[in-house]
Amino acid sequence: MNSFVLSLLAAAPDGGSASGGAAFLQFVPFIAIIAIFYFLIIRPQNKKQKETQRMLEALKKGDRVVTVGGIHGVIQTVRDHSIILKVDDNVKLEFNRSAISTVEAKGEKGEKDAQIEDKRDEQKSDASEAEK
Repeated sequence: MNSFVLSLLAAAPDGGSASGGAAFLQFVPFIAIIAIFYFLIIRPQNKKQKETQRMLEALKKGDRVVTVGGIHGVIQTVRDHSIILKVDDNVKLEFNRSAISTVEAKGEKGEKDAQIEDKRDEQKSDASEAEK
């Protein structure tokens, strides 16, 4: 067993005889892998994280949002670390800001949603006129 180890050590190449260029060529694959990871994984993830952070900072009252759990609502109140969503006429829920998945643009509201809200507004105005 000892003779086997000694023969391996004796046959090992001398580390001092390698030139500087050959040593650099050994590290080229590692550098290429690191560059691929950076451009395909790390950089896009950082961009998405910054975009999400900007979206969460720009939340304001009246924005239509969707939570991570899929709840649609309109922001009623914005606080430091949380928001209050108005889900229905008498239903308000409090969420952490980080629970907001997307902010819907004003034009993304569906036709049915717009019609339902118009009918509710008409009913409220009719009820307020009847009270007078």
